[in-house]
Amino acid sequence: MVSAPSPTHGTHSATAVEQPPVPVKLVIAGGFGVGKTTAVGAISEIRPLTTEAAITEVAAGVDDLSHTPDKTTTTVAMDFGCVTIDPTLKLYLFGTPGQDRFGFMWDDVVQGALGALVIVDTRRLDDCYAAVDYFEHKDIPFAVAVNAFDGEVHHDLDEVRWALDVSDHIPLLVFDARRTGSVRDALLVVLEAALSRAESTTESTAESTAGG
Repeated sequence: MVSAPSPTHGTHSATAVEQPPVPVKLVIAGGFGVGKTTAVGAISEIRPLTTEAAITEVAAGVDDLSHTPDKTTTTVAMDFGCVTIDPTLKLYLFGTPGQDRFGFMWDDVVQGALGALVIVDTRRLDDCYAAVDYFEHKDIPFAVAVNAFDGEVHHDLDEVRWALDVSDHIPLLVFDARRTGSVRDALLVVLEAALSRAESTTESTAESTAGG
């Protein structure tokens, strides 16, 4: 005769239930037309939520379309997507609008973010200063990712670091915003930077406490 499961066995099964992945917010930022919406769309496991608006003749006169002549829409609030990295971690991605006139929204978009991926276009480095400067002043861990449009990068990374005055401790890499694997690797660099910052902060706190 088969005996019924013991209460101890049942309790063990209940506590063995897998926990949901830890949610982490990351921001994807950069200037106009650098590939933020494309990057979110390439990696998101859900259909991305976007706030795209048509580029009117008036907007075309304000925004530089010389390097993106086929661009017909632009983000006016934010993009949103998510991706599960592994069973323990899920990234929630928020893309910022790129134009200066929507800059007032950035503070709301980045609130609570663990880190950021700042995308730059080497054809238009002048448009990338603001995003790099923003995250440096916000003291949010970030990485700078050069989007290889058409597979080309017009300046090497040392030149980009010098031109944007990016500190040596900030990761700088080349990626393709259209490729899922490339976007994933770039986001993992941001996570590593954020983790390194957290560990340094914890060590400094511990040393201060011990010294006091």
